[in-house]
Amino acid sequence: MARAGETDADTYTYDRAQRGFHWLMAVLILVGLALGIYAAWQVPGTSPRREILDIHKSIGLTVLLLLPLRVVWRLIAGEPAYRAPPSRSAHLAAKAAHLTLYALMLLLPVSGYVYSAAGGYGLPWFGLFSFPRLVPVDKALSASGYTAHYWIAWGVGIVLGLHVLAVAWHAWIRRDEVMGRMWPRRAVGG
Repeated sequence: MARAGETDADTYTYDRAQRGFHWLMAVLILVGLALGIYAAWQVPGTSPRREILDIHKSIGLTVLLLLPLRVVWRLIAGEPAYRAPPSRSAHLAAKAAHLTLYALMLLLPVSGYVYSAAGGYGLPWFGLFSFPRLVPVDKALSASGYTAHYWIAWGVGIVLGLHVLAVAWHAWIRRDEVMGRMWPRRAVGG
């Protein structure tokens, strides 16, 4: 049953803010991953690698700042109902996948921060300011941050790939409502 001011479709979809967080962070993460991969192929210490890494870091720090806002709003707004609830095992698998994605969205920028800060590298945010260095300059810590960042990035890529496959499975094989829950609503009628 829809609440006051809601349509029936509102009951079964995430609210505008949750959809906005989802799609904004999806774009940021995909662009950040692409820039990180591209920068890895560039000669260290040269242009355009430095500039690409500054944008890469800015995106990562943006994701890190948006994540708590997204989590708090998710806790406040909750999850929409299903018209046809998934099986218990499918629901638990989705919960585990989402928790894994949230953990990776936290760990990836934190490990990148540790790598850069401990390595004595800058922590710019789109050229507007620099984040403070909260860890000492320490080559061993920087190397550990790099290793963690590298493997967590692989984890993000794998989990995002599985996420997209699951969405495709729901949309084209099961033909259920899962994708519509996060997709922008379209006006009905007209």
